[in-house]
Amino acid sequence: MKVSELLLNSEFVCANPEAGVEGEIISGYVGDLLSWVMANAENSCAWITIQTHVNVIAVASLLEMACVIIPEGAELEDGTLERATTENIPIITTNLNAYEVCKVLGNAGI
Repeated sequence: MKVSELLLNSEFVCANPEAGVEGEIISGYVGDLLSWVMANAENSCAWITIQTHVNVIAVASLLEMACVIIPEGAELEDGTLERATTENIPIITTNLNAYEVCKVLGNAGI
């Protein structure tokens, strides 16, 4: 599934659509401890995290993630969106909680 296909669901909004939403999502990962995510997430994953600081983008870029999904309407910290756009990492926001996001991804075959 491409990031752009996920965005067809009205529950998801890309905060930086200029960041290239044609990346392929091959898996999902949920986690908020950055070092744990770095050690265990896969390339091309959709990472679901409540963390909104700029270090999230460093991890996402390092692992070449397809996108970062911020659940529960959490607001991005200053500089995060700008850095994500520079690194070509789509930031997807939603009011769904992490479990509900996982259900959407699972139902889509991820």
